[in-house]
Amino acid sequence: MGLHEHHYEVTIQWTGNLGTGTTNYRGYSRDHDVLIPGLPILKGSADPTFHGDRERYNPEQLLLAALAQCHMLSYLHVAVKHGVVVTDYRDEATGLMQLNRDGSGQFESVTLHPVVTLADPDQADLAQRLHHDANQVCFIARSVNFPVQHQPRIAE
Repeated sequence: MGLHEHHYEVTIQWTGNLGTGTTNYRGYSRDHDVLIPGLPILKGSADPTFHGDRERYNPEQLLLAALAQCHMLSYLHVAVKHGVVVTDYRDEATGLMQLNRDGSGQFESVTLHPVVTLADPDQADLAQRLHHDANQVCFIARSVNFPVQHQPRIAE
C-alpha cells in the first residue's frame, strides 16, 4: 500500500429475514448491522418512507453525517493552519434527495449550517472564509456528485 493510499472496510449484515426472505416487498425487514472491527455495531435500516425502522440509522442520514463530519474535521484542520482557535463547533446539516418515477433517486444538494465559536472574535472574517478552504480538502465533499453548500455562522 502506498503512503498516500488509505483503505477502509466495513461489513454490512442484513438481519431482516422474517422467515421467508424476500418473497414479497413487505415480507422482510430492512434492518441490518454495520460492522467495523473494534467499534460498536451500528444498527441500520431504511428510511421509514421505504419501510424502514425509524429507530435505526438510515443510509441517507449517514451520508449527510459523513459530509458534516468531514467538513468539521477539515475546518478544524484549516483553522489550526491559519492560527484560528475554535472553541466550539455545531452543524445542523440538511440534505435534499429527489425520487424519480422509476424508483431510483439521488441527493440533489446538501447544506451545512456550521456555527463556530472562536477564542478571538476579531478573526471572524477569516474564520468564515476558511469554510471554503475546508470544502476544498474534505474527502467526502470532493467525492460526491452534488453540491455541498455552506451557510456558516460565527457564534457571538
